[in-house]
Amino acid sequence: MGVTTVTEEITTSIPPSRMFKALILDSHILVPKLMPQAFKSIEFVQGEGGVGTIKQTNFAEGGHYKYMKHKIEALDVDNCYCKYSLIEGDMLGDSLESITYEVKFEAAGAGSMCKMTSHYHTKGDLALKEEEIKAGKDKASGMYKLVEEYLVANPDVYG
Repeated sequence: MGVTTVTEEITTSIPPSRMFKALILDSHILVPKLMPQAFKSIEFVQGEGGVGTIKQTNFAEGGHYKYMKHKIEALDVDNCYCKYSLIEGDMLGDSLESITYEVKFEAAGAGSMCKMTSHYHTKGDLALKEEEIKAGKDKASGMYKLVEEYLVANPDVYG
């Protein structure tokens, strides 16, 4: 098994705790609400949101994928840190065993900086294509910006 690690930083005008609550703690509620064209639902399969919880994301009908499951490996609410793994789903395809994400929101001026490290665990010694990694990064950035816009428009939410 090979591992490809990619790090990305996304800046936002929203403080770390609000972004963390919206994108990590309440993603199962907020993401399908903001992106119904992409996400049908996000449900707890095991646990209630803490370490060991498994969440299943069901994609909207007619999309490229049907579902994926994430497992929460570490969660530090006070430090706005979460580590979780994509453990199952058709988006892993023939080349990926799993993907582990480490997400940390830190204060940056009046807003925050999200540092996300993705570890792509490939099957055998397969190499990932640069465009596959870029597509994933672009989707994540788009979702973060959409959540930021929602939080700016709704300053009392996740305060």
